[in-house]
Amino acid sequence: MSSLGEAVRGAMTRDPVGPAIRYDGQWTTWGELAGIVDGLKAHFARLGLPQGAQIGCVLRNRPLPCGAMLATVALDSCAVTFNGLLPDEKLADDIRAANPPVVVAPADDWDRPAVVEAARAIGAAGLSLTGDARSPVESVPGLENLGQGGHAPPQPDIAILMLTSGTTGKPKRVPLKAAILERQLIEAAGGQRHPPGEQTAAPSTPAAAGGVSPMTGSIVHIGGVWGLFGAAMAGRPIALYDKFTVEAWRQSVEEFRPRASGAPPAALRMILDANLPKETFSSLVSLGAGTAALDPAIVDEFLARYDLPVLSNYGATEFAGGVASWSLKAFRQYWTTKRGAVGRIHHGVEARIVDPETDRVQPFGEEGLLELKGFQVGDGESWVRTTDRGVLDEDRFLWIRGRADNAINRGGFKVHPDEVVAVLERHPAVREASVVGLPDRRLGHVPVAAVILRAGAASPSDAELADWVRGKLMAYCVPVAFKVVDDLPRTPSMKVSTPAVRELFTERPIAG
Repeated sequence: MSSLGEAVRGAMTRDPVGPAIRYDGQWTTWGELAGIVDGLKAHFARLGLPQGAQIGCVLRNRPLPCGAMLATVALDSCAVTFNGLLPDEKLADDIRAANPPVVVAPADDWDRPAVVEAARAIGAAGLSLTGDARSPVESVPGLENLGQGGHAPPQPDIAILMLTSGTTGKPKRVPLKAAILERQLIEAAGGQRHPPGEQTAAPSTPAAAGGVSPMTGSIVHIGGVWGLFGAAMAGRPIALYDKFTVEAWRQSVEEFRPRASGAPPAALRMILDANLPKETFSSLVSLGAGTAALDPAIVDEFLARYDLPVLSNYGATEFAGGVASWSLKAFRQYWTTKRGAVGRIHHGVEARIVDPETDRVQPFGEEGLLELKGFQVGDGESWVRTTDRGVLDEDRFLWIRGRADNAINRGGFKVHPDEVVAVLERHPAVREASVVGLPDRRLGHVPVAAVILRAGAASPSDAELADWVRGKLMAYCVPVAFKVVDDLPRTPSMKVSTPAVRELFTERPIAG
């Protein structure tokens, strides 16, 4: 058994009657989760699966899918994540494309005919999570055995084939090595990335050891994986929610009194807009923020209103977590002088900024493309170029200026959406914005913007918003169309989905 699998298995058997996951007011114990491990182990042996066999897990934020994910890794198999919230046909297409030999899903997902047909089409064995402690895992009728055909091969060193968030296009799967995921989790929990005495922020929902961790991040994506496996390895219970809502977050913080909690930047905006009383935050020492770029104005407002630091981080699914983050100690010492940084580059990781045209390494303070090297990046020995534009200073603090691969080429001029978003979000009426490119007959592509208004704000005209951008950026950066929306379309991790934002504008053509 791998050390990661052993650690997860040990946590699940240490206190069988202890609370593990609370969902919808009910507790699931560690022993009940361990029963899923035993059930899957027996079926895997019956099917003759090799170590590292790919196991398709249909996931959503429920105790049984969480147990299946933990159990698959504990048994040294490779969990292939499927989003159970997808429409039937899209989920079925994803199952057929991944082609695992086994699909594990809650019983109600096996009531979806498209899911059954997809498993049958690829010759996968179907295993149902029953919720019955006497028989927690049962074969799906008609899918008891492996069918003929070449299934996806075993991945003995990979813990999870993890879905990316799909913010800029179709989600893809990234292999998370068991050894790297374990090291990332252990180092984050132990605070080894910074000098002793510095408390680091986890990418999802950090909480005091021994307490209950409120968790709203989707276990389909890396933030939820961190929350789930971090809690499991520590033997710490979690309060699980389908998705983030301010009311659910408030209730969990007031009930469990964690020292730290976290939410994506969009959720942090929602918390501020709710104007919660200061007493709600009285147990908290810090908030964590991940999954997307964090507007430093949000940090400033939490400090001014609640004296509460917000510790952002920078990472990716490909890195099995973060490669830079703020510690509480560094935040108190440096925020005023390093405002807007995503944090300090972790120990064990090297970073540099290069000119994308010449590949020349840029001096401190100059913008370019971020390159990284470290144990969780690529082969661990070579520099890996990201698609993020960044700035690095002599103290190893990193600022992310936006993505290089989403630049809009407007008649030969490069428009960086993140820069336009930052300007729009400084408008007094705008709470959040998204800028995307649409095809244009004459210019190739042009920028358009969708915006959410602040509570109680009057809707500005298109001309007013255009003038606002024009006064701060080059004229070619001004969006040609604006749309006010109640909310932006989002992925399960609450990132803005740029393909879905584009669809908001396809109802009316953009002039050439």
